[in-house]
Amino acid sequence: QVQLVESGGGLVQAGGSLRLSCAASGRTFYLNTMGWFRQAPGKEREFVAWIGGSTLYADSVKGRFTISRANAKETLYLQMNSLKPEDTAVYYCAAYKNIGLYYPPDYWGQGTQVTVSS
Repeated sequence: QVQLVESGGGLVQAGGSLRLSCAASGRTFYLNTMGWFRQAPGKEREFVAWIGGSTLYADSVKGRFTISRANAKETLYLQMNSLKPEDTAVYYCAAYKNIGLYYPPDYWGQGTQVTVSS
């Protein structure tokens, strides 16, 4: 199995920045692509960003967030700039065994809270 552990969430003022990290462990050779999702209170979980041979972003974060991967693909990052109150959510790391972006992912992290104050 694969374990995903997120970190880096917190409270930030609007216009500020945060960098989320996701550490993968276990049978990471299963992993192919990875991504980030988020879920705000009372809302469904939504796609944020994905990285494989290329990157994909939700329109709501394009130009403000950057997804990247390091350490033999075992660490995933999400650099979030120009944060807005509507970015407030629990952010989840996701990992896929196969190439592509599909739902649900094969593995989820436990989530990290991001709160943006106005």
